[in-house]
Amino acid sequence: MSAPRPDLSVVVPVYNSRAILPDLLARLEPVLREHAGRFEVILVDDHSPDGSWEVVQELAADRPWLRGVHLMRNYGQHNALLCGIRAARHGVVVTMDDDLQHPPEELPRLLAVLEQGADVVYGAPQEEQHGFFRDLASQVTKLALQRAMGAETARNISAFRVFRLHLRDAFANYQSQFVSIDVLLTWGTTRFAVLRVRHDPRAEGVSNYTFRKLVIHALNMMTGFSVAPLQIASVTGFAFTLFGFLILLYVIGRYVLQGTTVPGFPFLASVIAIFSGAQLFALGIIGEYLARMHFRMMERPPYAVLTTTTGKADGGDDGEPRP
Repeated sequence: MSAPRPDLSVVVPVYNSRAILPDLLARLEPVLREHAGRFEVILVDDHSPDGSWEVVQELAADRPWLRGVHLMRNYGQHNALLCGIRAARHGVVVTMDDDLQHPPEELPRLLAVLEQGADVVYGAPQEEQHGFFRDLASQVTKLALQRAMGAETARNISAFRVFRLHLRDAFANYQSQFVSIDVLLTWGTTRFAVLRVRHDPRAEGVSNYTFRKLVIHALNMMTGFSVAPLQIASVTGFAFTLFGFLILLYVIGRYVLQGTTVPGFPFLASVIAIFSGAQLFALGIIGEYLARMHFRMMERPPYAVLTTTTGKADGGDDGEPRP
């Protein structure tokens, strides 16, 4: 007797993808009908300026298993994902990009690994499809994520992931505007798995994740979910304090042994500059943490919904598989 098929909620953040969405659903639906029990697809439009929301509404009109969420403004991919995950209703959540780089046909392989006992399974690319600088920024981001997650799996994370819905209970009350879904998942489990899958080139357009955005995302993860920068500042301060103490010993020793002091304004100016730089570096990191505390005290939400389409809760079909 074969194992029952899981009920799936597929969450897709949408941004400037109006031309790709019909193809995405055309490839995704037959996979879900074959490999899922009940299913739903949640398209979260991150306030796309290209009219993607109108396309989402058209697609949802004759697909009762499709739900659309339109955010009030652009909040970012992870914030949109958090919105979709909180709207999910089935036991297993699938997240994937809207550009068909994540082939829907690879989804059954991820589900098979999930059934072996993992709580989260990442579909890591067999080969990156980006340029040199984008790949470099991705590696920097993954190093920062590894520090924030405290898991080796972070080096192989991907936006193509499947996980069990009950994990969202661990971050049900999370309200910060700085969101990393991968870090939040570590709040609920340590059972991660990685599977190498095919990643295709983007079907149309260019990626919205530039080198600058990836670096900012890495910094947000480091200061938002880790105390590593503060530890670096402490070590830096200790190192320069030790350096200053050694210089003091050198000056005193030279005076005792030779009866002369260390000559030269450049030497003194260099030492002062080094110490000033270390102090400003530490103050900058502390200021970053204070700024985040300020934003959290403001209770600024990670996203705000403008409108949604109808779904099963309004009497529609719940994506039951066809015989």
